[in-house]
Amino acid sequence: EGKGKKRNPLHDFKKTGELMLIKVNKTLEVKTKLLNTTEQCAKRCSRNKGLSFTCKAFAYDRVTKRCHWLSFNSLTNGVRKKQDHAFDLYEKKDYIRNCIIGKGADYKGTISVTRSGIQCQAWNSMIPHEH
Repeated sequence: EGKGKKRNPLHDFKKTGELMLIKVNKTLEVKTKLLNTTEQCAKRCSRNKGLSFTCKAFAYDRVTKRCHWLSFNSLTNGVRKKQDHAFDLYEKKDYIRNCIIGKGADYKGTISVTRSGIQCQAWNSMIPHEH
């Protein structure tokens, strides 16, 4: 990254155009606010600024310029996808990627079996291996 250049916060998100997520599970949280750009939405989601939950995605309403921060993503149980021409969905790549990059310290995906189908050891378990 060059000197004086700011990193675009949208790089951490996967965009799906014309899609909104609808929560079926009422315990999932959403917060909305008027913001002019998707970059502002992404920055706030990445920092969890002003949110009482971990932001995993946001949907931006291009018509009303309203950002909808979501405590869930398209892989969460109790969520359904809805085609909506006003919205663009942005999901944090860390929560939807199914691969480990580097040592996997930041992995937040959903894969819990090895390539050969063996169940992964829980992080809080020392059996069968110590960490």
